[in-house]
Amino acid sequence: MAPAQIVADIFQVYRERGQRLYGEAVTELQHALQTATFARQYGEPDALVAAALLHDFGHLVHDSGEDIAERGVDMQHEDLGADRLQAFFGPEVVEPIRLHVAAKRYLCWKDPAYHAGLSPASRLSLQLQGGPMTAAEAAAFERHPHHDWAVRLRRYDDMGKVPGMATPDLDDFRAVIEGAIV
Repeated sequence: MAPAQIVADIFQVYRERGQRLYGEAVTELQHALQTATFARQYGEPDALVAAALLHDFGHLVHDSGEDIAERGVDMQHEDLGADRLQAFFGPEVVEPIRLHVAAKRYLCWKDPAYHAGLSPASRLSLQLQGGPMTAAEAAAFERHPHHDWAVRLRRYDDMGKVPGMATPDLDDFRAVIEGAIV
C-alpha cells in the first residue's frame, strides 16, 4: 500500500472516531493534534512527532465505548494501537506508542510530583494500568532502547489536554506521517 493511502486510512479513522471523549475535556482528535503540536514546538524529530499524533490510535480502533475506564476496564490501548501501526511504521514510532502507558507508570514511581499533577482521568487509568512501577519494573523500563522517547511522548501526552487550544489540522501533519512510514 502506498504511503499516501496508509495516511488517508489512518486519518479517516481520526475523522470518523476522533470526536470521542475519553475522560478529558478534549476529544481524541484534539488530544492527538495537541500532543503532536507540542512535540513539534519542542523541536522533536519527525518520528516522535508522528508517535505523538498516533499514540492513542488504540482508543479509536476498539468498540468498547468512551467510558471504558469508568467501567473498570483497561483496553491496553497502547498495545492495540502499536500492534495495528507496526505494519507501517518502524520502532522509533511504534515503541514510544507501545510504552507511553509504561512511561506514565515510570514517572509516577520516579517523581511523586508528577503523580500529583495527573488529570483525574489519568489517575483513574493509572490504577487500571498497574499503578506506579516498582523499582524492578522501573529498572527494566530504563533498559528499553526507546524508554527516553516514551517518557518525552508521555510529557506531551499530559500537556495535550487543553480545551479550546488552536492546533494545526490533521493535514498539516500528513508529510510527517508519510515520512515515518517504512
